[in-house]
Amino acid sequence: MEIDTRKTVKEIVLGMPASVGVFERLGIDYCCGGDKRLDDACQAAGRPVQEVLRSLEAVKTATQADAGATDWSRESLGSLMNHIVGKHHTFCRQEVARLEPLLAKVSEAHGAQHPELHRLKRLFSGMSKELLMHLVKEEQTLFPYIARMEEAVTRGARFPRPPFGTVQNPVRMMVLEHDNAGAALHEMRKLSRDYQIPPDGCNSYRALCDGLKTFESDMHQHVHLENNILFPRAVALEDTAAAAEKRAGN
Repeated sequence: MEIDTRKTVKEIVLGMPASVGVFERLGIDYCCGGDKRLDDACQAAGRPVQEVLRSLEAVKTATQADAGATDWSRESLGSLMNHIVGKHHTFCRQEVARLEPLLAKVSEAHGAQHPELHRLKRLFSGMSKELLMHLVKEEQTLFPYIARMEEAVTRGARFPRPPFGTVQNPVRMMVLEHDNAGAALHEMRKLSRDYQIPPDGCNSYRALCDGLKTFESDMHQHVHLENNILFPRAVALEDTAAAAEKRAGN
């Protein structure tokens, strides 16, 4: 694909999935803030456009040499959802269970010298509670309905009627909850000064900072797959089926 600063970050990521690594490394939002043009996103992140373009061109060259990466925009929605649940939902649950007690331990040991840890602990706890409920809503309600939609289209069967009116309704709620998690992660990064380990930080402190940084990175990839690929394709599938039924009815 042609890399153009007038394209949105989301367009670049969809056309070149390997660019996620560049945006992650340079601190450019490609999930919740993916609708920004590349030049505006660079400015917001404080990154020179030419630096970003050079990094993207390097990834483009490497990608052309190695075409083995999965392009989730071309896979079935069922395969994409299985990937999201198996990789990102599983990781989220495992890390919440690991990081919450670690945050409590580090806050207890270092909170007097680093009071921001107490705010960090509250932010992570609140975000985690919402995220865990969010995963359940996706796995028990939204994802099964999307799977039924795709199966109906594949088989040429009658389209299932959703209990929530249209798939756009739960999608809208999931995107809002993604935004809430993104805002919490952004505040946590600020509080921790980009997850820097202070000079008096112990091994647990180091493990906490490393874990939170990895958790944030995985959430970015997780939200990108849903906001930028899964949800738009599900909405488009519903629209196409509705149009086909209308024509058949006429």
